[in-house]
This record gives sequence, structure tokens and C-alpha cells, in this order.
Amino acid sequence: MKICSRCIQPDTRPGLFFNQEGVCGACIWEEEKKSVDWDNRENQLQNIADWARKKRNNYDCVIGVSGGKDSTRQALTVRDELGLHCLLVNSEPEGITETGIHNIENLKNLGFDVISLRPNPRVIKKLIKRDFFQYLNPVKITEYSLWASAYIISDRFNIPLIIQGENPALTLGVSMQGLPKDWNAFNVDKQNTLKSGWGEYLGIDGVDEKDLFLFHYNKDELEKKGMKAIWLQYFLKDWSFRKNTDFAFKNGFKGRTNFNPEDIGTYVNFSQVDSDLVQVNQMHKFVKFGFGQCMDHVCYDIREGRLSREEAIELVKKYDGKCSEEYIKKFCDYIRISLSEYWNTVNKFRGPMWKKDDKGNWHNTICDLM
Repeated sequence: MKICSRCIQPDTRPGLFFNQEGVCGACIWEEEKKSVDWDNRENQLQNIADWARKKRNNYDCVIGVSGGKDSTRQALTVRDELGLHCLLVNSEPEGITETGIHNIENLKNLGFDVISLRPNPRVIKKLIKRDFFQYLNPVKITEYSLWASAYIISDRFNIPLIIQGENPALTLGVSMQGLPKDWNAFNVDKQNTLKSGWGEYLGIDGVDEKDLFLFHYNKDELEKKGMKAIWLQYFLKDWSFRKNTDFAFKNGFKGRTNFNPEDIGTYVNFSQVDSDLVQVNQMHKFVKFGFGQCMDHVCYDIREGRLSREEAIELVKKYDGKCSEEYIKKFCDYIRISLSEYWNTVNKFRGPMWKKDDKGNWHNTICDLM
């Protein structure tokens, strides 16, 4: 195992690229940004916007949104700077929080047409439970409906341009999973959680293809129809974790209030606030790969010069992988399992970075590399 020589991202992230100097793909992108011809990319983006507008559809583009910091930035940038007529599509998460409700309503009230999609709760509960036991990743199935929503609406409404936020190959540096470092968001299905394909869910507890309509789309048909899909991040010089947050706060977005970092496993109050299931799954990520969302957040802040490596390491040791028992119990009640069954399952997925000390307590050896 190793960690990035610039930030502290570990190589246990699936698909993460490292160069010969031990620098991770995300830090490489941060350096590459300094030499990008951003004026040229701005012209590229404007040309794509002009192309979409000339299609003279009722809507120029469709944008998948949660109401969070990034989707607030996307929607307002595309409407106010590119002048496109947008249709927003919200794939509602299971157990949406009060903060999540506020943020999606705030985005609607900023002046947009919005379609909300919610897969059958009975079906998605079955598949969340299956993915917990199969992958220790109960949000895996929700990723399918989340990403598919904009493509489905583009197809049904004949909207020429699909706009997504950030390309994980750039933001996280996971280009080794087969996701190109370009603007083409038709490659979204190459992400690690989506690679296995929606077909793996057919036949599970009676689930058939009709039950999975909101979980997939036909990429080839969309491309044949001449649709385009882009990662907006690719074209914007000032796209970043913190800058998008500042932008969103100025436009009515809200983060968590009166939060305890040890309950959610991180020191920031504005990331992934629309579902408490995320906090549980981030702890699962910590168990499988040795890092959780605090690691992600400190690495963003190191790259933006907001934290030193030493400060980041202290935050990771203090908060990473923490999750309130309240959220865990809520999840167990949701899929109807006991706490003992839950922890027995979790411990089966512990990655090789975990070792037991003399007292039988688990120790994360990634921390020893920092």
C-alpha cells in the first residue's frame, strides 16, 4: 500500500492512477489545470451550447440535480452564463433529509422546470439490502437511478444535450477504471459502481426488467439520435469542491446545522446532505478500503491550499470512518436486520489494511504510512 506524495489519498481507491513519482491522478489533474487553455475550453463549451440551442427543442439541455452544491452550480451556470433553457431532473434518494428537501426546493425556486423521479420504494429496498450483503455498498443500486435519470429524460423528451457535473477520472484520479479524462459524459457507465451493469439485478427477489426501467438507458440509441453528454467541470477553470460550495451558499443552499463531525465522519457540513444512508456507506468504504469521506475532503482541501498534509492527517485520524449509531440503527431497521447481523456482515468485508492489535481491536495500517 502507498499514499500520494502530495495529498494523502491511498492507492486502495479502485482505479486510482499513480505516476512514477507517486503522485495520484487527482493531484496530477490539479497541476495540469495550470497549463490548460481555458479560453479555448470556454469557446468549446459555448459552441456546444449554440449547437444545442439551434436544435430548437422545448428544452436545450437536461441536467441531473440533487439540489446540492455542485448541481446548484451547474444549473445556474448553464442557464445564466450559457443562456440555455434547462430541464432539471431530480432522482430522489431514499429517506431524503429535511436539509435535502430544502435544497431541492431552493433550486426549483431559483426558477427552473424540474422533473422528480423516484423508483418504486419496495423494489429499491430489496436491492439496497442485496447490495449491502453482496458488496457492503447499499447505495450501489441508487447510483444507477441517479445517473440514468438525465439520460432517460433526454431520450423521452428529445432534449439534445445532457449535462453532468464532474468527471471522477479528474476529480478523484480514477482513470485506471477505464473512465477517460475528457468531456464525454456518455462514459459515465464506466464508473466502478456501474461497470457490472443493471442486468445483475434481474431476477433478484422477483425483480424483472419492468421494475428496473428507471435504472438504465440505451447509450447507443442516444448517440445514434445525435445527443451529446458533457462533464461541465471539464470546461470550467474555477470548478472546485470549495468554490462550488461558496457559490451554492450564496444562492440559498444549506448545509447541516449543529452537526457533530464524529457522527458523520468528516469536518465539513455541506457534502452529501440529502440522505443519512450516505454516512453509513462512507463508513463501509472505510472498512473496505481504509478511507472514508474525511479522507476525500482533506485531499480536496490540500489541493486547494487550505490544509497542510499534517493538518489533514490529524483530521483523518480524528474523524475518518466515524458514523453515528443512530444512522446505523436506522439503516438496520430499514432493511430489517439486527445490529449483530449488520456488524457480522461489515467485518467480513474488512480490507487487507486492517490488523488486530493485542487487545483484539482493529487497526488501520494506512495511518502508519502517513
